[in-house]
Amino acid sequence: MSGHSKWSSIKHQKGAKDVQRGALFTKLAREIQVAARTGGGDPDANYRLRLAVDKARTNNMPNDNIKRAIEKATGGDDNTNYEEVMYEGFGPGGAAILVQALTDNRNRTVSEVRSAFTKNGGNMGESGSVGWMFANRGVIAVDLAAQDADAVALMAIDAGAEDVDTADDEVMETYTAPTDLRAVEDRLREMGLKVRESELRYVATTSIALDDAQTAQTLRMIEKLEDLDDVQTVFTNIEISDAVLAAL
Repeated sequence: MSGHSKWSSIKHQKGAKDVQRGALFTKLAREIQVAARTGGGDPDANYRLRLAVDKARTNNMPNDNIKRAIEKATGGDDNTNYEEVMYEGFGPGGAAILVQALTDNRNRTVSEVRSAFTKNGGNMGESGSVGWMFANRGVIAVDLAAQDADAVALMAIDAGAEDVDTADDEVMETYTAPTDLRAVEDRLREMGLKVRESELRYVATTSIALDDAQTAQTLRMIEKLEDLDDVQTVFTNIEISDAVLAAL
């Protein structure tokens, strides 16, 4: 699982940039609305909504915004029907790219996604072209807080985790089956560990090492994709070198 923590660090940095633009709050609100509409407005009874709300709070989204998003979805006065879609393609150098979107207009979204691929040195693929390189997993970021990483890893395994990534000195990523995410997260909290965030994520099962220039170009393409209003998240299988991470 090495390398995933580096990718998460980059995504967190981008998240802070998105907040400055205001784009992230719109995307977080959309996810909250979809979760509330499909499973109800109570985060305690709707785990997908709980994940969306937790992510919103992690990204400093005001509670009033969260409340309005839930009320908009459950109040019956919003007829917007968002559809979950996944697009697949290749970045510069052959990196696998998964694009997760929520859209009320498929034609608009696919056109914008295809344009972002082609204008930035990539190409959009058919359904299934790269999806097989990823596995849907629960991911829990645990704050190490000067604790021994090996000891925390053993606690995570005891809690039901399938795997851990201890490559980062500050945060340990814990991997679970999607259906076990909630139980493992709750158990880790009961053990006294600090959970920074938890989410369902497509994790690459195979990775590709590009040169620094291709890696930087791929990350720029991903940034263009994530700038699109309908795109929620982008996943890739590139390995991030320390040099590229430092440059970013």
